[in-house]
Amino acid sequence: MQRVRFRDPAGAVRTGAWTDDGIEFGGETYDRADVDVLAPSDPSKIVCVGLNYADHADERNKDVPDRPLLFLKTPNTVATHGATITLPAGKERVDHEAELGVVIGEQARNVDAADAMEYVAGYTIVDDVSNRDDQDREQNWVRGKSFDGAAPMGPVLADPGDVPADANIELRVNGEVRQRSSIDQFIFSVPELIAEITTYMTLEPGDVISTGTPSGVGRLADGDHVKVEIEGIGVLEHDVRVA
Repeated sequence: MQRVRFRDPAGAVRTGAWTDDGIEFGGETYDRADVDVLAPSDPSKIVCVGLNYADHADERNKDVPDRPLLFLKTPNTVATHGATITLPAGKERVDHEAELGVVIGEQARNVDAADAMEYVAGYTIVDDVSNRDDQDREQNWVRGKSFDGAAPMGPVLADPGDVPADANIELRVNGEVRQRSSIDQFIFSVPELIAEITTYMTLEPGDVISTGTPSGVGRLADGDHVKVEIEGIGVLEHDVRVA
């Protein structure tokens, strides 16, 4: 089942089922064009994983890490399916990064990997938009990773059991395939990531783990249309403008 958070025509926030016919809630079926699709959760933080695909580490001229490389995106980065995000002005390179997002369902601290999936509400799609100009100059990546709208996500929350262990992940810009891989290429699995992260911090319901991107990251330009597709979840779309 795929669930979606949305604002109905009366302005109420609802959680319904995403179906071929539209969005079903309370005995009604809404046309997607008549509602505002929201992010699948309202996270207190997005915990991102760097270099979780060996081929991406290679294209960034980095060594494969011996433990998960973690960094944070702040709540202001959340953007919705169908949004137009504004890139920072005056930058030479702001990249797309297609990623599987893991949405946490209940408070989690010091979780064993064997139990980790019990804390997962579902999977979604994230584009970890990255300002390389500043990321490559700073240590904590605040400018590089946490500018407004830098984490489009959605459109749905999918049951992990509906997402194959080797699900395909693909990103297209203006119809051109830029990234294509499979989530079975992770260096660190979802349970391993949850165990590592909760050793250091408490994950709250709605928090998101963005699990890393495969090779093929590339520059975004004014007017670009981005589609990220993950098998078993669907397609996240957003547009890009330059300030």
